Amino acid sequence: MMLRLDKLTYVAILILIIIASLIFLKSILVPFVLAVIAWLIVVEVRTAIGGVINSKKHKIPMWLQNILASITIFVFIFLEVKVLSVSMQNLSSSMVKYDDNLMMIEQQINNFFNIDITSHFNKMIGDFNFTTLLKNVLSSITGLFGNTFTIVLYMIFILFEEAAFGKKIEQIYPNKEEYNNAMKMITRIGKTVSSYLTLKTMVSILTGGLSYVVLLIMGVEAPFFWASIIIYLNFIPTIGSLIATLFPAFFTIIQFGDFSAGLIVLVAVGTIQVIVGNIIEPKIMGNTLNISGLVVLLALSFWGSIWGVWGMILSVPITVLMIIIFAEFDSTRAVAILLSENGIVETKQKDC
Repeated sequence: MMLRLDKLTYVAILILIIIASLIFLKSILVPFVLAVIAWLIVVEVRTAIGGVINSKKHKIPMWLQNILASITIFVFIFLEVKVLSVSMQNLSSSMVKYDDNLMMIEQQINNFFNIDITSHFNKMIGDFNFTTLLKNVLSSITGLFGNTFTIVLYMIFILFEEAAFGKKIEQIYPNKEEYNNAMKMITRIGKTVSSYLTLKTMVSILTGGLSYVVLLIMGVEAPFFWASIIIYLNFIPTIGSLIATLFPAFFTIIQFGDFSAGLIVLVAVGTIQVIVGNIIEPKIMGNTLNISGLVVLLALSFWGSIWGVWGMILSVPITVLMIIIFAEFDSTRAVAILLSENGIVETKQKDC
């Protein structure tokens, strides 16, 4: 009994050390994890390019495929950031008129409900200024791209390490069976996470594209900016799609000073979210992730509390990685089963 308590104490201390390290090393770990994800995306693009260009007679070297894949991704990111920056600048320059519209909205609410909503808000949150709030939001979004150089640097070195990675694993596991099991686990992690990211990106772009059309038709200012926000927020499980629906609807009300316009955007974008999220996405992604819905919510809360927005976005890939790794070892397989959706997890025995 005493031995068991000592073991639980050691486990609890180890967990606390891990959590403290995740919080303390956030500035290092978050860019590194994003670099690993960027590397997985490069591998996917590289595979696609290789499949198109390579032939039996002519085969492009791996290093050249990496360069072509990286250039493709960086060009896409550059164009995205460039257009997004222009949209944000245009939005920032026209924010002065929104405070007047907000005051008009407040007056309409006051007259309808016969209350002084401004005084109630001031009591709860102090003086509220929409222009200041929107500027803070724009600044936060700009800050998300602040670690781009660090991420790219990490990714480049990961690509350099990729060639020697198999040899290092072989040195760690001289036994051929153990080596094969380790390589199968690493391959499965890469395929599962990259598949999730690829499919989730496709679904998010579809949602953002349809929402862009709605916002463009409604005449909402900076539709590309709001469509991009919708794409990014869709990577956050559960609450991301809800926030992505409310943001453009609330902004539409402020822009036009009219509740009906905001309601139309809310219904239209919300309908797109429901159809894509509940009909199209399950058919595309299927049950490949095998994560419990409750675990998704807990992971979202946990990673969001220690790594913020990036933690929310990375919560599902990290949980997938944990399930696959825990399933490989007898001592942690029970944890993998608890994290899974149906209690069935793939193990090295199944692969062999």
